[in-house]
Amino acid sequence: MKTILVPTDFSPAATNAAKYALNIAINVKAEIKLCNAVTVPAESVYAAQVAWPMDDYTALKESADSELIYQAGLLEDSIGEGYHPRVCYSTGVGNVTDYVRNLVEDDDVNLVVMGMSGANMFSKFLLGSNSRSLIDKADFPLLLIPKQHEYQSIKRIGFATDLSSADIDALNSVANFARYFNAEIVVSHVMESPEEHRRAEDFLSEVGCKINYPHIYYRGMQNEGVTAGLKWLTENGQIDMLVMIHRPHGIFDASYTQKLAVKTKIPLMVLPDGFSKVLI
Repeated sequence: MKTILVPTDFSPAATNAAKYALNIAINVKAEIKLCNAVTVPAESVYAAQVAWPMDDYTALKESADSELIYQAGLLEDSIGEGYHPRVCYSTGVGNVTDYVRNLVEDDDVNLVVMGMSGANMFSKFLLGSNSRSLIDKADFPLLLIPKQHEYQSIKRIGFATDLSSADIDALNSVANFARYFNAEIVVSHVMESPEEHRRAEDFLSEVGCKINYPHIYYRGMQNEGVTAGLKWLTENGQIDMLVMIHRPHGIFDASYTQKLAVKTKIPLMVLPDGFSKVLI
C-alpha cells in the first residue's frame, strides 16, 4: 500500500500539512501515517547535561500517542465520499531526522509531507540543525507546505532544472505524480547566458524521447540569477507546486533549498539527487 508520512509537532503548520497530505492521499489512493518524535530539543543548553528519567519519556510518549489519535480522528472525520484513506500513527523516541528516515525505510514510505511556518522556516518539530539535516540527508521525496497554504487542485507543477541529464529521471517521476491530477509540468530554467538556449533544446529533445507524458512544457527565464528567477516563477508563474532537485553541492544545495522554502508561498517538493523511483 502506498504511504504518505506526515511528521507533526501538533502545531498549526503541521496540522495544515496533514490536511494537504490527506488530499493528495485521496487522489493517489494512499494511506496516511502521522508521526511524532519525542526528543530533547537539540538547541537546549540542558540537552547534553540532563539524563531524562524513563518515566518522563513514557509520559511524553503517551501524551504524543493521545494527540496523534485525536489528529487522526479529525482527518478521518473530514473525508467525504469516495476513497477513504486509512490514517495511522507512530510515536518514537530519539533524533527526529533518524526517526523519520527509519520510518521511510521500514514502512516503504513513498512521500514525506511536512509543514513550514513562515516565521521560523519549518515548524518547531524541526528546529535549526534538524531541518537542515533532514533536507541534507533525505533520500526520499520531501514535500514542504507553507503554513497558510490551503490545498487546491494541482493543475500546474513547476520543475526547476539546471538542464542536467540526471534530472530527466526525476522529471519522469514527477510526470507519474502529475498523472494523478492531469496536471501540466512547466520545466523551468533560468538562462544566465545565451549559450544555454542550445542546452535547453538538447534537454527538451531528450525529455521528448524518454518521457511519455503529453503535458510537459518549457519556460526559460531571463533573470539575474537563479534565486530571482525561481522567486519570479513561484510568484508569477501560476504554478501550484514547485519541484527542485537537492544536490549536496551546487546551486540547489541544502542552504539554497531552505532559503527558497522560507520565501515561497506554494508547496515545495524536494527530490534527492539522482531520484528515479516511482513517485506515489
